[in-house]
Amino acid sequence: MGLPEMLIDIKAAARTAVTRSGRGVVALILRDSTSSASASESYANMAAVKKTAWTAANYDYIQKTFDGSPSKVIVERIGTDGQLSDALALLKNKRWNYLAMPAADEGEVTELSTWIKNMRAAHKSFKAVLPDCAANNAGIINFAGTGITVGKKSYTAAEYCARIAGILAGTALDNSATYAVLPEVDSITESTDPDKDINEGKLILINDGENIKLGRAVNSLTTLSENMTEDMKKIKIIDGLDLICDDIRDSFEKNYIGTSNSYDNKLLFINAVNVYFAALERDGVLYDEYENTAFIDTDAQRAYLEGIDAAYAEYTDDEIKRAATGSHIFAGGQLKLQDAIEDMKFTIYL
Repeated sequence: MGLPEMLIDIKAAARTAVTRSGRGVVALILRDSTSSASASESYANMAAVKKTAWTAANYDYIQKTFDGSPSKVIVERIGTDGQLSDALALLKNKRWNYLAMPAADEGEVTELSTWIKNMRAAHKSFKAVLPDCAANNAGIINFAGTGITVGKKSYTAAEYCARIAGILAGTALDNSATYAVLPEVDSITESTDPDKDINEGKLILINDGENIKLGRAVNSLTTLSENMTEDMKKIKIIDGLDLICDDIRDSFEKNYIGTSNSYDNKLLFINAVNVYFAALERDGVLYDEYENTAFIDTDAQRAYLEGIDAAYAEYTDDEIKRAATGSHIFAGGQLKLQDAIEDMKFTIYL
């Protein structure tokens, strides 16, 4: 009875997609020897954070993260001489969306960048906000803010990554973080060429004369390919893709694995995904003028079958779809995420 339950679960996931996307989880890695408490802490709000458990700087980083309204902040504490790899090992099997390490040095930024790339290659939807990190990867936000002052205190780009991670985790899919205002910031070192910085995959801060705010919400991706298109430079688009992939994978693992791999059950799975897509269209997550659809991937299934027996080369596409594929299901899909309004061209003719 697993497949009907999958349909129920995936419908529920679609109904809550926008809400969940705006209640993301931030993971922080902090160097701190103030307390002998657990190396791992999980906070639902700032009121749960004991000020005496952290240095003043680290307490401030946690506060800055919560200012962005994430649903939870996971903090991995490593001692002054602790290894970053220990914290990453603890985070590997937890559920979170954005990572920041405010005190990361150049070598640690490189280590974090490599780890995020490896995790995403292994289908973990982790993302990180890293300072001055031209990673050319959709899962890494290259934060390049400089000269950030809040009252009498100055922050480096690395130190303010926690604040940016909180903003991104707290932004729902029906919005973009572009032009998100940072009301606490009094001044910044302004970019001399904002368009160039954005085109180079940098998330910058800008001053519109009244507010300090984020520039266009882009990740560090700059090199495009068949699988990495222009729209994937936007944080909003990648957040949507990550959520969709996580929802489908979670429902599949919970309700499909272990059931009979019959043709009918394959169609039930595909139908469940299409119901999910239709609901996301209604909520504005997917573009409603595009044919967002899931299907049995005939080409992938044919390649698998021909690898077993060359005779399958003579089969029609319909016969390939209906053929037994052992424990494998070959599914495909096409979709277009709904972007946010960020640009306007308004021409007045006289």
